[in-house]
Amino acid sequence: MAPPLAGIRVLDLTRYLAGPFASMLLADYGADVVKVESPHGRELRGPGDAPDNYFFLSANRGKRSITVDVKKPEGIELLLRLLPSFDVLIENFRPGVMEELGLGAESLLERFPRLVYCGISGFGADGPYRDRPGFDQIAQGMSGFMSLTGTPESGPTRAGIAIADLMAGVFASQGIQLALLARERTGKGQIVHTSLLEAMIGILSWGAGMYFESGRAPGPAGQHHPLSSPYGRFRTRDGWVNVAAGNDAMWAKLARELGRPDWLEDARFANVLLRVQNRAALTAEIETVLAVAGVDEWVRRINAAGVPCGPVLDLEQVFSDPQVLAREMLVELPHPVRGTIRTTGLPVKLSATPGGFARRPPLHGEHTDEVLREAGLAPGEVEGLRARGVIGG
Repeated sequence: MAPPLAGIRVLDLTRYLAGPFASMLLADYGADVVKVESPHGRELRGPGDAPDNYFFLSANRGKRSITVDVKKPEGIELLLRLLPSFDVLIENFRPGVMEELGLGAESLLERFPRLVYCGISGFGADGPYRDRPGFDQIAQGMSGFMSLTGTPESGPTRAGIAIADLMAGVFASQGIQLALLARERTGKGQIVHTSLLEAMIGILSWGAGMYFESGRAPGPAGQHHPLSSPYGRFRTRDGWVNVAAGNDAMWAKLARELGRPDWLEDARFANVLLRVQNRAALTAEIETVLAVAGVDEWVRRINAAGVPCGPVLDLEQVFSDPQVLAREMLVELPHPVRGTIRTTGLPVKLSATPGGFARRPPLHGEHTDEVLREAGLAPGEVEGLRARGVIGG
């Protein structure tokens, strides 16, 4: 069967990471995503004529690329000619920029009432920070996320990936699909907006709940679960493991598997609250036991005992892990310049209407003529636009 978003067309005016990641998620499940790039320079693809870098490749698979100069009135007119055949427009300019270009959400919806218009910004469509530029780490800090990450010694710590950009992309993709679903009922499009700040606050979950309940801001969680113990990262003879004894029954199984049933009689560890209070002492004792063997043995033994346990892997280890490979989370795609590129697989599997990778990341402006012909432009008209610098070569 066709993928779930087959027939949906997306005009992608995004740059950097949040917007391209959102539109890529739609392409993964069948949407025809047409990426609009500037004919003047390759933006974030990399310098000069160098092959596209992995910053670009990792967020732009499955798309087609056209080059249009949106700073020229003819470029804007060209996009307006294309829009009737598109279901979704997605952009991640600062609020107000699209209005300056003549492509504001309200005016577009008046002209194209079935359009789903998605905007992604740093801080939101309104409010006192609306016009601030927003980047990933700024949102990580302002959302409270960094205050929960790291240790007392490290201080507030950023995530190792651009999680604010990526989560904004996930929520934007979700919002677009919800708006498309609503359009099936109402026949009308609508405006979808999210931001890096809202995305990060949206995933605070019980981290925010701890504050709501106590009235006190929790500090950095460190390497261990703030509400459970033993539940965290522990050193073995040759590396690190995560162990999650998430209830008293698992705690008892872990103590016995580690050869320390006496812990079950120790008053310091009698219940989860006491184990949290005495976490440092318990962690030291657990690591003394774990030091006699390596990661592989402890992962096998602790899991066999019925307690969740897993290794802490680097990315080289992740992409050779048998479970990761079995679930097709590493995919190779042919590329005309790089030969072959590797990309992450689909995290959501649908049994009847799976997505996939129908297209590799596009070359700069690779599909300009193709998309314009589909929109009904004659060859002479396309060449005229090219001669006037409205589209690229």
